[in-house]
Amino acid sequence: MAKKKKTKNDKKSPDTFNFQAEVQQLLELMIHSLYSHKEIFLRELISNASDALDRLRFEALTHPELISEEGGLQIRLEADSKERTLTIHDNGIGMNREELIENIGTIAKSGTRELVKKLRSDETRESLGKLIGQFGVGFYSSFMVAERVVLITRRAGEPGAFCWESKGDGTFELSPVERDVAGTSITLYLKGADEGTGLDDFTDEHVITRTVKRYSDFISYPIVLKSAEEDKTLNSMKPIWERPSSEVSDEDYAEFYKHISHDWRDPLEKILQRAEGTIEYRALLFIPEEAPFDLYYVGYEPGLRLYVKHVQIMERSADLLPRYLRFIQGVVDSPDLPLNVSREMLQDDRQIRQIRKGLLKKILDSLRSMSESDEEKYLKFWRHFGKALKEGVADDLENKDKLVELLLFASSNDDEKLASLADYVSRIKEGQEAIYYLSGESRAAIESSPHLEAFRARGIEVLYLTDPVDEMVVQFLTDYKEKKLQSAAKGEVDLGSEAERQEKKKELDSKAKDFAGLMERIQTVLDDRVKEVRLSTRLTDSPACLVGGEEDVSPRLEKLLRQQGDVPTQRRILELNPLHDVVTALKARSDVNEKSESVPEYAELLYGYALLAEGADIPDPAKLASRFAELMRQGLGISGDG
Repeated sequence: MAKKKKTKNDKKSPDTFNFQAEVQQLLELMIHSLYSHKEIFLRELISNASDALDRLRFEALTHPELISEEGGLQIRLEADSKERTLTIHDNGIGMNREELIENIGTIAKSGTRELVKKLRSDETRESLGKLIGQFGVGFYSSFMVAERVVLITRRAGEPGAFCWESKGDGTFELSPVERDVAGTSITLYLKGADEGTGLDDFTDEHVITRTVKRYSDFISYPIVLKSAEEDKTLNSMKPIWERPSSEVSDEDYAEFYKHISHDWRDPLEKILQRAEGTIEYRALLFIPEEAPFDLYYVGYEPGLRLYVKHVQIMERSADLLPRYLRFIQGVVDSPDLPLNVSREMLQDDRQIRQIRKGLLKKILDSLRSMSESDEEKYLKFWRHFGKALKEGVADDLENKDKLVELLLFASSNDDEKLASLADYVSRIKEGQEAIYYLSGESRAAIESSPHLEAFRARGIEVLYLTDPVDEMVVQFLTDYKEKKLQSAAKGEVDLGSEAERQEKKKELDSKAKDFAGLMERIQTVLDDRVKEVRLSTRLTDSPACLVGGEEDVSPRLEKLLRQQGDVPTQRRILELNPLHDVVTALKARSDVNEKSESVPEYAELLYGYALLAEGADIPDPAKLASRFAELMRQGLGISGDG
């Protein structure tokens, strides 16, 4: 919240407030930025005015008295070359005092502090554009072109009006004023035009007209430029989603996307849909080029703009798409819905369910087409939105099969290229009955895991699951094209042909009898942490590893669950490599002396080694370090007294 400064006890003097720290840092970046497209400040202010008109029209559905019969809803531009000012007027919803302080003094979004901190060390034009776009703070772009900004506003249905004023110097002033009608007027006291910094003269009629035509032609309200000779409307006003696509350029679509998303980049993909029949609707959807900064924060608000007969009735309708598609931006317009539809009605409305089903099919079909026809574009999409799409495997069972075909994973098959499940199956070895995967914090962590040794030795591909959401995916995705998905770190690993597996089993059973005494002793030492000690078929180079049972959760998922609550630690299985010289030497020592005191110590070292090898947390690092130090002393022939 913005902080109020103390002022003299004078009713006429304005109240002075400090900007929220993040806002002030943002303003400093903007004011001193060399952003090459300064004219987009006008797009941002017109877009805000359009939103204010939308909100007024929506509230007027239940309170028609809010809209004056005198004149229609519009946005008016007024330039004064002598005073060097440009004013943007709207007769929309307006703001009261509290809304002014909250909306213009604060950025109330998750992750704001972290991103602004990053920008302080990376003040690039691109980063600045990302911040403005992702946090919807286009109003502040005014300070790229203005030395001072004065905003006068009155909330529809309320009597008082207020004046907000700032020079972008860390403070703003707020005072009551007179205003006859609801709405907002923003006056910019412009800096001088400068070709060197890309600042045009925005008191020039030609510059204003050109900018509005380029960025805001599709706005559905009249944008009227006041002139000494004759006022003129600068935009066409026809909804872009109603126009034939042959009449709309890619640039027009891109500008409309920027208008609704407040993003400063072109969209990665647009999706058009015209549905007729049981229910009629038009949809114009966009996939952003990059994920919004807060997409994966709990507080992220998804939702398409919902229009009925070209009237926006909901700015964020979360019911039109499942949450895993929350990154989709766009509008849906239907003449078949009632104008007074409420959020509660939307959740149970049969027609909304039909629209949702149609939109979902269209989006998933578009993504499938992109993955097949433009690999580079799809990989770009996946880098930013793949984690969100994976959520659908668990949340949308009806469309799970379609989503599964879109999934990509890192793989041992290629250091660079991601693999789909279809790719994996196309390369699967003859006789291989499972699709193997291994989860971990990173590719590097997984590749150093001892669980991969047998797979690597036989050239068997393993998928690397590095996203936390992958743990949820494999809970719901148990098989693909009659191949079971199996963790390389769970259960017993039976690789090779049937004959090879039988021979391996016979050999292991024989060795198990020889190692029974050692395994029993290690089990006794580690019984509170290990539910079984057995010989391994997955190890070739390492002496030991820890694996889970078929029904156990992975260590990574267990860790995530523990962060959310009190989850008991599960006991895992310690596998020993019967061909490793450490294990065979330990067996020999145990056979010679069943009471050897060194066996328990080596059991602890093997357990600690297994935890370290898989990158797991060590319960007692100091004790394990002490054991390693003692082992080094013995190896170097150092006596206990130093």
